[in-house]
Amino acid sequence: MINELENINDYELIMLYREEDEDAKNILYLKYKFIIDILIKKYQKLITALNIDMQEVYSECTVGFSDALRSYQDNKDSTLATFITLCIERRLNGIIRKYNREKYKILNESYSLDYYYEQIGRPLVEILVDNSNEPLVNMMEEEDYNDLLNSIKYKLSNTENEVFSLMISGFNYKQIAKILNKTPKQIDNTMQRIKIKIKSVLSEREK
Repeated sequence: MINELENINDYELIMLYREEDEDAKNILYLKYKFIIDILIKKYQKLITALNIDMQEVYSECTVGFSDALRSYQDNKDSTLATFITLCIERRLNGIIRKYNREKYKILNESYSLDYYYEQIGRPLVEILVDNSNEPLVNMMEEEDYNDLLNSIKYKLSNTENEVFSLMISGFNYKQIAKILNKTPKQIDNTMQRIKIKIKSVLSEREK
């Protein structure tokens, strides 16, 4: 049965998964399990520092994975891989906040967005990387932050928006390439275009 299912597309597999088909579930898990590995590696230092049990971490990742399969809608806004990534990361952020709400600090090792935003007095990456899903403290009001993100996203193509979402979640170009099944060179070129467009948006806002 598994061999028969391997040739059908992700959305059909999801429909079967929602009908409690274990074979479809296993195929999807094996296909996208690498996302869990990437995310755990990204947060490894923080997980270790907070002494979070790895079994609990994997449990949260699995719940996030299942959330993604239950909620995903087949459209052009994001691929299944991107949606799974965001759902799992949301669960990881939750467990990190639970273990250390006061000392929680993002370990951002992403591809650098080093543009200095004079209006705020900080590099752009400090403005955009907000994995806590909470308003930015002492930097911008939530309304202004959302307005900035919307202005940037408006300038980007669908592909650029997908890469941008992963960039501000802290992924580097090699990780994004693996998630989106593209070459690192393609992603690097896309990120360069995004940075140019971001600088244009920021220049307009600073006038």
